[in-house]
This record gives sequence, C-alpha cells and structure tokens, in this order.
Amino acid sequence: MAINFNFAKRFAAEKILKRAINYIEKDPEENFLKVLNLVEKIASTDKHLEEIENIRKNFKTNPAIREYVKKFTDIAPSYKEGLVMNFFINSGLLGIPYQYQVAEELGVDVPWTILIDPTSACNLNCTGCWAGEYDQSDRLSLDTIDRIINEAKELGIYFIVLSGGEPTVYPELFDIFERHQDVGFMMYTNATLINDEMADRMLEVGNVSPAISLEGFEKSTDERRGSGVYKKIMEAMDRLRERGIVFGTSITVTRNNVEELFATDEFIDTLVEKGAIYGWSFHYVPIGRDPDLDLMLTPEQRAMMARRIPEIRQNKPFFLADFWNDGTFSGGCIAGGRRYFHINARGEVEPCAFVHFAVDNINDKSLREVLQNPLFKSYQKRQPFNENLMLPCPIIDNPQQLRDIVNESGAHPTHIGAETVLQGEIAAGLDKISKQWSERSKPINEQRNSGQKKEAK
Repeated sequence: MAINFNFAKRFAAEKILKRAINYIEKDPEENFLKVLNLVEKIASTDKHLEEIENIRKNFKTNPAIREYVKKFTDIAPSYKEGLVMNFFINSGLLGIPYQYQVAEELGVDVPWTILIDPTSACNLNCTGCWAGEYDQSDRLSLDTIDRIINEAKELGIYFIVLSGGEPTVYPELFDIFERHQDVGFMMYTNATLINDEMADRMLEVGNVSPAISLEGFEKSTDERRGSGVYKKIMEAMDRLRERGIVFGTSITVTRNNVEELFATDEFIDTLVEKGAIYGWSFHYVPIGRDPDLDLMLTPEQRAMMARRIPEIRQNKPFFLADFWNDGTFSGGCIAGGRRYFHINARGEVEPCAFVHFAVDNINDKSLREVLQNPLFKSYQKRQPFNENLMLPCPIIDNPQQLRDIVNESGAHPTHIGAETVLQGEIAAGLDKISKQWSERSKPINEQRNSGQKKEAK
C-alpha cells in the first residue's frame, strides 16, 4: 500500500500505522492506548488531536468500545494493509487537512468522499427505491470513473463510495478497486450476487467494504426486496465474516419497520453476531419509485431513534450512524459538496443521493470545476439549514430551503418526477411533517447542546 501524498510525514505515517497494526494484532485491548499514542505523532490538526483524546476517554470508560477494538483480530491481513491503512492514513489523517487547504484555494468546500453510481442497472426491483426512476441503462465508463478518482486524489479525497443501481452488476467493478489500491472503497449493495468467487476477489483486493442493504428481519426485507433476498443476505454475510472482510449494513427506516429495527436490541444483536461492524441508518425520503408520505417516520418515532441510536453506540460493539438525527454531531447537512456529493450513472452531479437535481455533468467538466457549480454554492452558503441541528436536511426538515436552492441555481431534475418534492401533494406533505418534527425536536436539540457544553468544560 502506497500513500500518494506529497507530505513530509507520509513515510512516517505508514511506518507508524504498521507498528500500530502489529500492536493490535498481538493484544488489541491491552495495546490500543499505545496505538493512540503513536497516531498522535502523525496527527496534523487540533481537530484530530481532539478526536484522539475523545477516543482515548471513551475506550477507558466504555466496555462496548473495547469489544469493538477486539474485532480487529478478525480482520483479514489484506484489509489491515488495504482498507484500514487507506481509511485512517490516506483519507483521514493526511487527506482531510489537505482537503481544507485546497478548499481555501478554490473558495468552495472540498468533500471527504464522493458517492458514485457506476451503473443504474439493478438485479432487484425494490419497493420505494430512491434510485428507481433513473433510466436503468445509464452507466459510467471505466475511464470516466478512473478519471474522477484520480482527480479526487489530487484534492486529497481517498475514500470513495459506490452505489447504483447495484454496483456488483457493473462488469469492471474490480478494475476500479485494483487500479486504486491507495483508496478505501465502500459500496452499497443488495449482496445477492456476493458468491464465493466475488467474496474471494474482495479479499484479494482488500480495499472495499460492502454495506449491505436490508430492512430488518426476513419478512420486512423480503416484502420490500423480493422473496428469498434475506436468506441470500445472511449467506453473503457468512461468506464475508469467514474471510475476515470488513462489512456493514445500510438500513432504510420507515414508519413500518422502525420498531423492529430499534425498539429492542434483537436486530442489532443479530447483525453483530453475523459479523457486521457498522451500519448506516437512512430515514425514508419520498423520492424515486412511487414516493409515499405514509412511509415517513412520525415525529415520535424519530424521537425514539434519537434516544436509541446513541444508546446502541454506547452499549454495542457496532457503530451505527443516523444521518438525519446525527445533525447535532455533523454540524448539519453534509451534502452539497460540504463533505460529500453524488454522481449518478448518467454523470449528473447531484448534491445528495436523495436530491435529484443538477446543473453539471462530470462527463463534460473536471472535478475541480463541478465543485464550484452554482448548485453547490447555493447549498453551502445556507448550511447549516437550521440553527436547530436536529433539522439538518433540506428535503424533509427544511423543504423551503431546497425550493430556494433549486430556483436560485437553475438546477434541473435528473429524472421525471424528481420535482414532486418541490410542489404538489408530496411537497405539501413535507411542509406538514417538517413543521411537526421542528416542534418535537427542540427539547432534543437543547438537551444535546447542553450535554456537549458540559463535555467541553
């Protein structure tokens, strides 16, 4: 694994992290604090030092963190040399400071990651799919994806996320991973095509982590994704765990499955037992195929998640992110180029996987050029969209903000029906739901702000 940064610290960083990996392999729980001491030597920002100190404090006080660290012994050597190195050194310790440096030069934000759809094709036909209205024949060429990633690395971006469609149907998928061994990849996948051969190839490249999509247990998953899908997912997880491949989950939370997912520990305990180490929780957004306001979370359900997910992080060896309710930790919405953006399979540059509007196409412009587009600038000058950071999203939390952004930037919808979030029945429903959540979330936001101020003291 080579680190392609022109920094004085790059060789020391690689050497130090390899020492850290050796420490953890011998005794992860006993040596983890030694590892943090090593990493401090290559931390280049006050923010990194602050984060390291927080990890140190949590490790000492939280048994779940210690259990999480023990999982390192189950990771395959190729992933320790590939994904872990790329994620923590290239993307994190070295990449982020360089992104901020380039951002000052460009006058706009440089994101930490880019979400790319190699193809819009998919082998499933899931109910309510956010990408279900894209043309299924759209695809990016391998040369285009290669160019995007090379230009990303020039900006300090060394973590790339793939989606779709279904990325595992893209014929040149592993060519992407092999050409960019210095990049950490994650891909959202339905996992139904992860057979023994594909799992072996993942183990060989060592730099891609599947985030497997499911809706809960068998009944909930198969109702949305098709009969037999849950069984295939469980089999894929077994293959990945047996090989020591780092993987996680992607969960769409709706009014119908939220209790199953988070009201008790059963579902999370199942994921931990299967070997998943992280999960992304996405609130249902009424876009894509057959948008349905009745699938959106009620304010009380969302408040339950705001309470339960921090509890899960505190008590389970499983990192679970809640992109909407975690706005108090991320400083609001991360999209629009602030920390990430989306390139669909037609090449259209969207602020977010759920905001299907664009002004630029990556096939016609460089990455540096599209980062400076009027849609992203309109986003960034408004972020955060609300002083209540429990309302981070311009779609479901601040819908008027999205209407203003689209109008100001002249952005066009990237598929038929995308404009329903701006006008008509869906838009009216978003106004109503966002108002209800605004009132319900105020005490949660105040409580979190109070807790963060206490920690700062």
